[in-house]
Amino acid sequence: MARTVGIGKQNYEKIVKNNNFYIDKTNFIKEWWENDDEVTLIARPRRFGKTLNISMVERFFSVDYANRSDLFENMNIWKEKKYQEMQGKYPVISLSFANVKENTFERAVLRICQIIADLYREKEFLKDSGFLAESERAYFTKVIDGMTEIDAIVSLQRLCSYMQRYYKQDVIILLDEYDTPMQEAYLNGYWNEIVSFIRNLFNCTFKTNPYL
Repeated sequence: MARTVGIGKQNYEKIVKNNNFYIDKTNFIKEWWENDDEVTLIARPRRFGKTLNISMVERFFSVDYANRSDLFENMNIWKEKKYQEMQGKYPVISLSFANVKENTFERAVLRICQIIADLYREKEFLKDSGFLAESERAYFTKVIDGMTEIDAIVSLQRLCSYMQRYYKQDVIILLDEYDTPMQEAYLNGYWNEIVSFIRNLFNCTFKTNPYL
């Protein structure tokens, strides 16, 4: 059966499932993994395929996609036994700032807090896993119910800590559209405020995060 192109699709799983035309980019997984970098910034133009690549990486590594060899068995990455054994073995946090398009600093921070709160809701099983102390369970609830700006800055690092303990494996964070809040801040006149917030958030999440 002839493949269709499937214009605009950004979900790797759907492309494979629907047998859409796809240029195999799974060698990126090997290249990225073997670079052994703590943090990787992919700076490419719009419509270059960054979101689709992030979707592919998430489906490959995430424990939520364990035993999903069907997504990769016809791809280049599946030619090596080493990578077959890695599929679905890592805790992954995947989030996007694509919709953080607000006209004030306060609304931008609120939107980011909502995105983080949604992540915590997805991982709420951790709260009752027995791996968290009482104070950590209280923090978990606080993030979901209404975190402060300071809470938001440390929230992703703390979530990594919880996930690392639960899965006994370092965490992979995938952040798409990381610069959208910055672009909106520049256009709407709150650049200095968002730079300070994002700098602290990224420093805590990536640069000084021992759980990655």
